Amino acid sequence: MARCDECGKTTTFGHARSFSMRATRRTFRPNLQKVRVMEAGRQVHKTLCAKCIKRLARP
Repeated sequence: MARCDECGKTTTFGHARSFSMRATRRTFRPNLQKVRVMEAGRQVHKTLCAKCIKRLARP
C-alpha cells in the first residue's frame, strides 16, 4: 500500500460534491515520491511525501 516511510501518511477517503451536492466517494492520495536519503552515514531509498521531503531539506 502507498505509505510515507517517515510520517505514515496514506490514502484517505471522502466525498466528491457535485453542483447538486450529491455525494460520491473519492480518494485523496498523498504526493509520494521515491528519494535517496542519507541515514546513519549511508544512502537508503525511501518513499516520502512531499511535506517530509521539504522538512528534510530545511536547515
